[in-house]
Amino acid sequence: MTDPAPQQFKSASSGRLVVPGWMNLVSGKADSVEIQLDVARPDLNRTQASLLIEYWATPDDLTLQSVLPVRAFTAAPESWCAFVPAQGRVLVRAIDPQPNPPVLASHWINVDPATPAGTTVNVTVSFPAQVTPVQTLLNPN
Repeated sequence: MTDPAPQQFKSASSGRLVVPGWMNLVSGKADSVEIQLDVARPDLNRTQASLLIEYWATPDDLTLQSVLPVRAFTAAPESWCAFVPAQGRVLVRAIDPQPNPPVLASHWINVDPATPAGTTVNVTVSFPAQVTPVQTLLNPN
C-alpha cells in the first residue's frame, strides 16, 4: 500500500519546505539554485489564490508544473522553495480567480548555465490591487 502522506523535504540552507517534486528535475544536472517563494503579507488572506510554478529545462520542454495555494504559506511559516539546475527558465504565476476580473500576474526567471552552485533567488509575490469599476471608468487605460 502507498503512503498517502509522502515525506516533506526541507532546504538544508534556508529551512524552507520544498514544493513536492521540485528536486532533481534534470537527469545528470545537480540542483544548484534555490528559488525561495514568499507571498506579501497583505495577500496571505486570499482564500482562492494560488501560485502556478513552471520549470522549462529548454524553451520546448515544460519539465514540471505545480500549483501552490496561498494558504500553504500561512500553514508553513518557514515558507516554500524549489530547487532547479543552472539551466532553463522558471515561471511563477499569481492567480486569484475570486475577484471579478480575476487577478493574473507572471514573472520569468532565466537561469544562466554559469550560475554558481548555491545561488539563492527570492521571489516575493505581491498580487496587483483589484481595480474597482469606478477606477476603471476614471482611468480607462
